[in-house]
Amino acid sequence: MSVVVSILITFLVIILVLYLVQRLPIDGRVRQIVQLIVVIIGIVSLLRYLAVF
Repeated sequence: MSVVVSILITFLVIILVLYLVQRLPIDGRVRQIVQLIVVIIGIVSLLRYLAVF
């Protein structure tokens, strides 16, 4: 059960960070790079919770 909660919290944090990145007054190209980094970190975190790593 705790794994499901951890995955849900991680997913919500990823969505929140992506939303906050959209609100930043930065250039579009930099924003895309930051979003890509956040998504990659999020995927790695989710895979870690699923015991892939």
